Amino acid sequence: MFAPAYLDWNATTPLDADVREAMLPWLDARFGNASSRHEYGRQARAAIDEARARVAAAVGAHQTEVIFTSGGSEANNLFLKGAAVNLKAGLVAVSSIEHPCVREPAKQLRRAGWVMREIAVDSAGRIDAKDWRETLAARPTLVSIMLANNETGVLQDVGALAREARAGGAWFHTDAVQALGKIDVDFRALGVQAMSLSAHKIGGPLGAGALVVDKRVELAPLIAGGGQERGLRSGTENVAAIVGFGVACERATGRREAEAARLVELRARVEAALPGLGATVFSVDAPRLPNTVFFAIAGIEGETLVGKLDRLGFACASGSACSSANPEPSHTLLAMGVEPDLARGAVRVSLGRNTNADEVERFVAALGRVVGELRNLAAMAA
Repeated sequence: MFAPAYLDWNATTPLDADVREAMLPWLDARFGNASSRHEYGRQARAAIDEARARVAAAVGAHQTEVIFTSGGSEANNLFLKGAAVNLKAGLVAVSSIEHPCVREPAKQLRRAGWVMREIAVDSAGRIDAKDWRETLAARPTLVSIMLANNETGVLQDVGALAREARAGGAWFHTDAVQALGKIDVDFRALGVQAMSLSAHKIGGPLGAGALVVDKRVELAPLIAGGGQERGLRSGTENVAAIVGFGVACERATGRREAEAARLVELRARVEAALPGLGATVFSVDAPRLPNTVFFAIAGIEGETLVGKLDRLGFACASGSACSSANPEPSHTLLAMGVEPDLARGAVRVSLGRNTNADEVERFVAALGRVVGELRNLAAMAA
């Protein structure tokens, strides 16, 4: 079977072998409902409790602060909508580079009477200091700023931002989906009141995530029913996925430091080749995830480049996987002030635990060939 080199780890990751092994019993003989009082149910409940402790340990939280969800999107929605139900409509402030699963719930709150403000970023994708001061002066009620951007990999100083927002009385949430497993993520040290996580970004299964939330924050559930997950997420738990999530957290955080150093070296090999191709590499002057390169080459469409690379055996992306059906240029790049024509050329290369130096070298060579071919075609058509 044709298997392209996988260079799209920010979109999703292959299931870790240890995670698969841990999940298998819960897909077979251990099929109990965790709410049942018999032995099958007690086994399932114990497995969920153990996974909750593992997820909590990975981010420096207490296990009672972990609410399991179907993924990062649900966790983000649970915080924004769940918090809004118990608050007087006010100002919800989100960064202009948030994932759609933060921006869209914020827009829904706006339609329900809230004021929505998108916090500007600078040309490197960092929160703009002046606009942040103006946001604080407007006295926001809810603030959500992602820890690591899924396209550029840019890291925000969430700890400092959270301290300032909370001093003004705001509830502060961060989407840490892309950060977990790649950098140190500490719920307590960041000082946020809520944090979203996802399993499939760290070698865990699709369909599992968590909202880590300070128990002093009162939320209303998105899904009402039998009262599972402290009454905040009713429904019979997906025991296998939750178990896999717990093991994935343990494995990803355990190898994080060594992997980060290795990935920075591989990223540098990709980036070293890009200027010679006339590429613009975005956010190189900002702190970034160790595995992410986001670039564009003027005059070449990102979708075209990604398609040709795919046929040569390299799977990368022209932006966020969740917005791949949208032909518009990256909203993250537009927020950074990048011209739309250049933004349409954006390509994201994200590396992971299986990426090796040979793949990177072959990718760089293939990229050079494809760019040369496309330029020759453009010259012939001129």
